[in-house]
Amino acid sequence: MLEIKNLSISFQTEHGNTKVVDNLSFSLQKGKTIGVVGESGSGKSVTALSVMRLLKNASYSGKILFHTEQQTHNMLNLNNKQMQDFRGNRIAMIFQEPMTSLNPSMKCGHQIRESLRLHLGLNQSQARKRTLELLEEVRLPNPEKIYKSYPHEISGGQKQRVMIAMAICCNPDILIADEPTTALDVTIQQSILDLLLDLQKKHSISIIFITHDLGVVSKIAHSLVVMYKGEKVEEGDVQQIFNHPTHPYTQGLLACRVPFDKRIK
Repeated sequence: MLEIKNLSISFQTEHGNTKVVDNLSFSLQKGKTIGVVGESGSGKSVTALSVMRLLKNASYSGKILFHTEQQTHNMLNLNNKQMQDFRGNRIAMIFQEPMTSLNPSMKCGHQIRESLRLHLGLNQSQARKRTLELLEEVRLPNPEKIYKSYPHEISGGQKQRVMIAMAICCNPDILIADEPTTALDVTIQQSILDLLLDLQKKHSISIIFITHDLGVVSKIAHSLVVMYKGEKVEEGDVQQIFNHPTHPYTQGLLACRVPFDKRIK
Protein backbone atom coordinates (compact mmCIF):
# COMPACT_ATOMS: atom_id res chain seq x y z
CA MET A 1 0.00 0.00 0.00
CA LEU A 2 2.67 2.52 1.09
CA GLU A 3 6.41 2.05 0.90
CA ILE A 4 9.02 4.48 2.18
CA LYS A 5 12.43 3.75 0.67
CA ASN A 6 15.70 5.37 1.80
CA LEU A 7 13.92 8.60 2.72
CA SER A 8 16.09 11.48 3.92
CA ILE A 9 14.73 14.92 4.81
CA SER A 10 16.82 18.06 5.28
CA PHE A 11 16.21 21.71 6.08
CA GLN A 12 18.42 24.66 5.29
CA THR A 13 19.29 26.53 8.50
CA GLU A 14 21.68 29.30 9.46
CA HIS A 15 24.14 26.56 10.40
CA GLY A 16 23.88 24.90 7.00
CA ASN A 17 21.96 21.90 5.72
CA THR A 18 20.47 19.94 8.64
CA LYS A 19 19.31 16.37 8.08
CA VAL A 20 16.36 15.46 10.31
CA VAL A 21 15.48 12.06 8.81
CA ASP A 22 18.26 9.81 7.55
CA ASN A 23 17.77 6.89 5.15
CA LEU A 24 14.43 5.71 6.55
CA SER A 25 12.65 2.69 5.06
CA PHE A 26 9.47 0.85 6.05
CA SER A 27 6.26 -0.39 4.43
CA LEU A 28 2.58 -0.33 5.36
CA GLN A 29 0.25 -3.15 4.35
CA LYS A 30 -3.44 -2.78 3.50
CA GLY A 31 -5.70 -2.89 6.53
CA LYS A 32 -2.78 -2.92 8.98
CA THR A 33 -1.37 -0.42 11.48
CA ILE A 34 2.29 0.45 11.81
CA GLY A 35 3.40 2.36 14.88
CA VAL A 36 6.23 4.88 14.62
CA VAL A 37 7.65 5.65 18.06
CA GLY A 38 10.42 7.81 19.44
CA GLU A 39 11.05 10.79 21.68
CA SER A 40 10.51 14.40 20.63
CA GLY A 41 12.91 15.31 17.84
CA SER A 42 13.31 11.74 16.61
CA GLY A 43 11.81 12.61 13.20
CA LYS A 44 8.56 10.70 13.47
CA SER A 45 6.18 13.63 12.89
CA VAL A 46 8.39 15.05 10.13
CA THR A 47 8.14 11.66 8.41
CA ALA A 48 4.33 11.76 8.65
CA LEU A 49 4.17 15.30 7.27
CA SER A 50 6.48 14.33 4.40
CA VAL A 51 4.01 11.67 3.25
CA MET A 52 1.37 14.40 2.98
CA ARG A 53 3.93 16.80 1.47
CA LEU A 54 3.11 19.39 4.12
CA LEU A 55 6.69 20.42 4.91
CA LYS A 56 7.80 23.83 3.71
CA ASN A 57 11.35 24.38 2.47
CA ALA A 58 12.32 20.74 2.93
CA SER A 59 14.75 18.83 0.72
CA TYR A 60 14.04 15.17 0.05
CA SER A 61 15.89 12.16 -1.25
CA GLY A 62 14.58 8.62 -1.56
CA LYS A 63 11.05 7.55 -2.43
CA ILE A 64 7.56 7.53 -0.92
CA LEU A 65 5.66 5.00 -3.02
CA PHE A 66 1.87 4.71 -3.01
CA HIS A 67 0.84 1.42 -4.62
CA THR A 68 -2.57 0.94 -6.24
CA GLU A 69 -3.85 -1.94 -8.35
CA GLN A 70 -3.30 0.13 -11.48
CA GLN A 71 0.03 1.83 -10.84
CA THR A 72 2.61 3.09 -8.35
CA HIS A 73 3.01 6.80 -7.55
CA ASN A 74 6.12 8.36 -6.05
CA MET A 75 4.58 11.01 -3.80
CA LEU A 76 7.72 13.13 -3.96
CA ASN A 77 7.32 13.54 -7.74
CA LEU A 78 3.66 14.63 -7.78
CA ASN A 79 2.83 18.23 -8.67
CA ASN A 80 0.64 20.39 -6.42
CA LYS A 81 -2.60 19.55 -8.27
CA GLN A 82 -1.92 15.80 -8.12
CA MET A 83 -0.98 16.06 -4.45
CA GLN A 84 -4.18 17.94 -3.67
CA ASP A 85 -6.14 15.06 -5.20
CA PHE A 86 -4.26 12.58 -2.98
CA ARG A 87 -4.77 14.50 0.24
CA GLY A 88 -8.10 13.56 1.75
CA ASN A 89 -9.09 11.23 -1.09
CA ARG A 90 -6.30 8.65 -0.74
CA ILE A 91 -4.36 9.72 2.36
CA ALA A 92 -5.73 11.69 5.32
CA MET A 93 -4.23 12.90 8.58
CA ILE A 94 -5.36 13.37 12.18
CA PHE A 95 -3.27 15.87 14.10
CA GLN A 96 -2.24 15.90 17.75
CA GLU A 97 -4.15 18.98 18.87
CA PRO A 98 -7.63 19.27 17.32
CA MET A 99 -8.20 22.80 18.64
CA THR A 100 -5.39 24.12 16.46
CA SER A 101 -6.45 21.98 13.49
CA LEU A 102 -10.10 23.00 13.41
CA ASN A 103 -11.12 26.47 12.25
CA PRO A 104 -12.32 28.24 15.45
CA SER A 105 -14.58 30.62 13.51
CA MET A 106 -16.42 27.88 11.60
CA LYS A 107 -19.01 25.43 12.92
CA CYS A 108 -17.79 21.83 13.17
CA GLY A 109 -20.34 20.42 10.76
CA HIS A 110 -19.63 23.09 8.17
CA GLN A 111 -15.93 22.18 8.15
CA ILE A 112 -16.69 18.55 7.31
CA ARG A 113 -19.39 19.59 4.84
CA GLU A 114 -16.98 21.81 2.91
CA SER A 115 -14.44 18.97 2.67
CA LEU A 116 -17.12 16.75 1.16
CA ARG A 117 -18.13 19.42 -1.34
CA LEU A 118 -14.53 20.10 -2.32
CA HIS A 119 -13.35 16.51 -2.73
CA LEU A 120 -16.53 14.64 -3.70
CA GLY A 121 -18.51 17.36 -5.47
CA LEU A 122 -21.63 16.89 -3.32
CA ASN A 123 -24.26 19.60 -3.22
CA GLN A 124 -25.01 21.33 0.08
CA SER A 125 -27.93 19.08 1.01
CA GLN A 126 -26.04 15.86 0.21
CA ALA A 127 -22.96 17.07 2.08
CA ARG A 128 -25.02 17.97 5.15
CA LYS A 129 -26.68 14.56 5.24
CA ARG A 130 -23.33 12.77 4.85
CA THR A 131 -21.76 14.94 7.56
CA LEU A 132 -24.43 13.94 10.06
CA GLU A 133 -23.87 10.28 9.14
CA LEU A 134 -20.13 10.69 9.76
CA LEU A 135 -20.67 12.39 13.12
CA GLU A 136 -22.86 9.46 14.12
CA GLU A 137 -20.28 6.96 12.82
CA VAL A 138 -17.58 8.42 15.07
CA ARG A 139 -19.98 8.02 18.03
CA LEU A 140 -20.67 11.64 18.81
CA PRO A 141 -23.78 12.21 20.92
CA ASN A 142 -26.44 14.36 19.27
CA PRO A 143 -24.82 14.80 15.83
CA GLU A 144 -27.20 17.65 14.98
CA LYS A 145 -25.97 19.65 17.97
CA ILE A 146 -22.30 18.94 17.18
CA TYR A 147 -22.93 19.95 13.55
CA LYS A 148 -24.05 23.41 14.71
CA SER A 149 -21.38 23.83 17.42
CA TYR A 150 -18.14 25.79 17.19
CA PRO A 151 -14.96 23.91 18.24
CA HIS A 152 -14.67 25.80 21.56
CA GLU A 153 -18.18 24.66 22.53
CA ILE A 154 -17.32 20.94 22.63
CA SER A 155 -14.83 18.86 24.64
CA GLY A 156 -11.34 17.80 23.56
CA GLY A 157 -12.44 14.22 22.93
CA GLN A 158 -15.39 15.42 20.85
CA LYS A 159 -13.12 17.71 18.83
CA GLN A 160 -10.83 14.77 18.08
CA ARG A 161 -13.84 12.74 16.89
CA VAL A 162 -14.80 15.63 14.59
CA MET A 163 -11.26 15.53 13.20
CA ILE A 164 -11.54 11.78 12.64
CA ALA A 165 -14.88 12.26 10.86
CA MET A 166 -13.26 14.87 8.62
CA ALA A 167 -10.30 12.56 7.94
CA ILE A 168 -12.45 9.59 6.87
CA CYS A 169 -15.10 11.59 4.99
CA CYS A 170 -13.61 10.76 1.57
CA ASN A 171 -12.89 7.09 2.39
CA PRO A 172 -9.07 7.33 2.29
CA ASP A 173 -6.90 4.25 1.91
CA ILE A 174 -4.39 5.47 4.49
CA LEU A 175 -4.89 7.37 7.73
CA ILE A 176 -1.92 9.06 9.39
CA ALA A 177 -2.57 9.61 13.10
CA ASP A 178 0.03 11.98 14.57
CA GLU A 179 -0.20 11.48 18.34
CA PRO A 180 -4.02 11.74 18.22
CA THR A 181 -4.50 10.82 21.90
CA THR A 182 -1.62 12.74 23.53
CA ALA A 183 -3.71 15.80 24.46
CA LEU A 184 -6.54 13.67 25.91
CA ASP A 185 -7.01 12.07 29.33
CA VAL A 186 -6.49 8.32 29.61
CA THR A 187 -10.16 7.27 29.54
CA ILE A 188 -10.82 9.32 26.41
CA GLN A 189 -7.60 7.94 24.87
CA GLN A 190 -8.96 4.40 25.05
CA SER A 191 -12.27 5.34 23.45
CA ILE A 192 -10.44 7.04 20.54
CA LEU A 193 -8.22 3.96 20.06
CA ASP A 194 -11.30 1.71 20.05
CA LEU A 195 -12.94 3.98 17.47
CA LEU A 196 -9.89 3.87 15.18
CA LEU A 197 -9.75 0.07 15.41
CA ASP A 198 -13.45 -0.23 14.55
CA LEU A 199 -13.13 2.17 11.60
CA GLN A 200 -10.11 0.23 10.36
CA LYS A 201 -12.06 -3.04 10.38
CA LYS A 202 -15.11 -1.46 8.74
CA HIS A 203 -13.27 0.38 5.95
CA SER A 204 -10.01 -1.66 5.64
CA ILE A 205 -8.00 1.50 6.32
CA SER A 206 -4.23 1.30 6.71
CA ILE A 207 -2.93 3.41 9.61
CA ILE A 208 0.41 5.03 10.40
CA PHE A 209 0.22 5.73 14.14
CA ILE A 210 2.78 8.25 15.41
CA THR A 211 3.38 8.26 19.17
CA HIS A 212 5.92 8.37 21.98
CA ASP A 213 3.69 6.15 24.13
CA LEU A 214 4.55 2.46 23.91
CA GLY A 215 1.48 1.58 25.96
CA VAL A 216 -0.76 3.09 23.30
CA VAL A 217 1.08 1.49 20.40
CA SER A 218 0.79 -1.97 21.99
CA LYS A 219 -3.01 -1.66 21.80
CA ILE A 220 -3.36 -0.62 18.18
CA ALA A 221 -0.32 -1.49 16.03
CA HIS A 222 0.60 -4.70 14.23
CA SER A 223 4.19 -3.68 13.56
CA LEU A 224 6.54 -1.07 14.95
CA VAL A 225 9.31 1.27 13.80
CA VAL A 226 11.50 2.81 16.50
CA MET A 227 13.21 6.11 15.58
CA TYR A 228 16.08 7.89 17.30
CA LYS A 229 17.77 11.09 16.10
CA GLY A 230 16.22 10.79 12.64
CA GLU A 231 17.16 7.16 12.07
CA LYS A 232 15.30 3.88 12.30
CA VAL A 233 16.99 1.83 15.01
CA GLU A 234 14.58 -1.10 15.18
CA GLU A 235 11.63 -2.54 13.26
CA GLY A 236 9.46 -5.62 13.62
CA ASP A 237 6.31 -7.20 14.98
CA VAL A 238 4.98 -5.35 18.03
CA GLN A 239 5.06 -8.33 20.38
CA GLN A 240 8.48 -9.38 19.13
CA ILE A 241 9.94 -5.95 19.92
CA PHE A 242 8.17 -5.74 23.29
CA ASN A 243 9.39 -9.17 24.33
CA HIS A 244 12.86 -9.13 22.73
CA PRO A 245 14.09 -5.58 22.03
CA THR A 246 17.56 -5.60 20.49
CA HIS A 247 18.57 -1.92 20.36
CA PRO A 248 19.63 -0.15 23.60
CA TYR A 249 17.33 2.79 22.83
CA THR A 250 14.29 0.49 22.48
CA GLN A 251 15.28 -1.27 25.69
CA GLY A 252 15.45 2.12 27.41
CA LEU A 253 12.00 3.14 26.14
CA LEU A 254 10.50 -0.09 27.40
CA ALA A 255 12.24 0.28 30.76
CA CYS A 256 10.63 3.72 31.20
CA ARG A 257 7.13 2.29 31.19
CA VAL A 258 5.31 2.34 34.53
CA PRO A 259 4.34 -1.23 35.57
CA PHE A 260 0.58 -1.62 35.95
CA ASP A 261 0.98 -3.82 39.05
CA LYS A 262 3.07 -1.34 41.06
CA ARG A 263 1.89 1.62 43.09
CA ILE A 264 3.82 4.87 42.53
CA LYS A 265 4.87 6.55 45.78
